[in-house]
Amino acid sequence: MVHRIAVVVLNHFATLDLGVPGQVFRVAETPDGEKLYEIVTCSPGGRPVRCDAGYTVTPDHSLNVLGSADTVLVTGVHKGRVMVDGTLPKDVRDALQGHRRIMSICTGAFVLAAAGLLDNRPATTHWREAAKFAQLFPRVKLDPDVLYIDDGDVLTSAGVAAGLDLCLHVIRRDFGSEVANRAARRCVMPPSRDGGQAQYIDRPLPDPAGTSTAATRTWMLDRLTEPLDLATLAAHAGMSVRTFTRRFREETGLSPAKWLTGQRVGHARQLLEATDLPVDEVARRAGFGTAVSLRQHLHAAVGVAPLTYRNTFTRTAARA
Repeated sequence: MVHRIAVVVLNHFATLDLGVPGQVFRVAETPDGEKLYEIVTCSPGGRPVRCDAGYTVTPDHSLNVLGSADTVLVTGVHKGRVMVDGTLPKDVRDALQGHRRIMSICTGAFVLAAAGLLDNRPATTHWREAAKFAQLFPRVKLDPDVLYIDDGDVLTSAGVAAGLDLCLHVIRRDFGSEVANRAARRCVMPPSRDGGQAQYIDRPLPDPAGTSTAATRTWMLDRLTEPLDLATLAAHAGMSVRTFTRRFREETGLSPAKWLTGQRVGHARQLLEATDLPVDEVARRAGFGTAVSLRQHLHAAVGVAPLTYRNTFTRTAARA
């Protein structure tokens, strides 16, 4: 059955936020080309809504369509009462209640919070609006450093392009990495990005040419099974350990060790989904050495053991 996503658009909507779900979910397909998602767009009363880029759009549906949605997605807004005092019109607030899964892009988190859907839950939003968000909604467990947060039935993303990351994550969660990776290739973007939005916060630019850690990151990816300590990595980059660590964090938002662990977990997940290799062999090929180490790191990342993860995505792939 096709999964229906209803996109909620309000006045002063963020332009890219509206385009992202229609683009990313639209290209999620089975290997035979069958569509896996249906996208419908709605506004209060089905009325035209205006953005700050100088144009107006008229959605095909009113908020009544939310009742038939499997997932509700709220786009970001740039102005309006919700950004000033954290309030929503009653019809919008009521329409957002009781859905199986609801998600937001960028400042759409303000809308979810104003509807009371983020109280005592982790969430994120655009880093520039984080201080205002925390002031308006102190009951939300705000994390302004990440690209997105998946809290089960409620998901939030950071600013603008992080909506792409969240949509691909949802595809991966619904139908597995193979479908998500194909969708990412269609959108000409990586299946996942490293680090969080901390790397995009205003700060002095790193030193010019020749000081990037990008070549060393590529070198690391080719050596996931090898022991890679800081001294070895810094030497490959031609930097001191202190300089390498600082620049690595500036460019990725993560320490070298945490970034490397994330890459190993990602590779292990691909092997668990796409192969029948024993868990011990998956652990070896991903660079964890032992099944015990893989189990610990995978559980920390996604909350399940390797065999449980494999069984889950075997069923997901069969459904897709």
